[in-house]
Amino acid sequence: MAQSGLDLFPYTRMRRMRRNDFSRRLMAENQLSVNDLIYPVFVLEGKNRRESIESMPGIERLSIDLLLEEAKELVDLGVPALAIFPVTPADKKSLLAEEAYNDDGLAQRTVRALKETFPELGVITDAALDPFTVHGQDGIIDDAGYVINDVTTEILVKQALSHAHAGADVVAPSDMMDGRIGAIREALEADGFIHTRIMAYSAKYASSYYGPFRDAVGSAGNLKGADKKTYQMDPANSDEAIREVALDLQEGADMVMVKPGMPYLDIVRRVKDEFGVPTFAYQVSGEYAMHKAAIDNGWLSEEATIMESLLAFKRAGADGILTYFAKQAARYLNK
Repeated sequence: MAQSGLDLFPYTRMRRMRRNDFSRRLMAENQLSVNDLIYPVFVLEGKNRRESIESMPGIERLSIDLLLEEAKELVDLGVPALAIFPVTPADKKSLLAEEAYNDDGLAQRTVRALKETFPELGVITDAALDPFTVHGQDGIIDDAGYVINDVTTEILVKQALSHAHAGADVVAPSDMMDGRIGAIREALEADGFIHTRIMAYSAKYASSYYGPFRDAVGSAGNLKGADKKTYQMDPANSDEAIREVALDLQEGADMVMVKPGMPYLDIVRRVKDEFGVPTFAYQVSGEYAMHKAAIDNGWLSEEATIMESLLAFKRAGADGILTYFAKQAARYLNK
């Protein structure tokens, strides 16, 4: 666009609007609020149990009774939802991941306890098999170790239905199997769960940033150095993410997820611009661990860094953010 004389310095001084807090606030293009936050939680068997996670300082695995105390804090802070990730005991893992759809399984009991105690708190469940397989992959494998798509989808459908029966508000398939959103949506509709939402992990990359999460749920040791490149996306690809999102929306997803978060904000922006649908991003465990290490060593300021990192998601177009910093951010926003 051609500039007129009045567009040039000194008539236009961009710093004028930055001079005072009131004018900076008035022209802020994006705002972060408590309504944007989803808190991921790790739940384990037993009572009055908590376990620290070495690679995620400040984050703990909690038994259901202690998780309810955590949920009370989230409700008081105004955080709208949490996402549950169960820690499955080794003796309940199997080649066919039967524990994933056990109606009395850990995830299912956690959902029931949360909805009975805090019905207003949104409960999101992870639909994936890696916490339940002896090999740590997100699906059923053949003799060569390749994840079989359609067999895996059949089990994911059973898992999603068990979560819906337990009272989950949102099921979130994070496995990246082809066609699983349509299969889950069809099953939910057929079983009368017309209000159960699907948050599709549509653009989930085969990332190096997941390590601490795999430690947290106990799947890292099962993987034994294997990767998930045959079903999670190549970090080199962007157009492919748009195709994945389009397919999941056609199959009945209510909202879509980009994972990881900060290294893939360009994907968040493309998805939001292209589709204009509820778009979420996950500030994953590796992102948390990097920030936390720098904060704990005094290299970065805690509040300023957390809030800037989350605002970046909003600027990129995310409607909501799964973040292990949700509680800290909510406290800062509520000050």
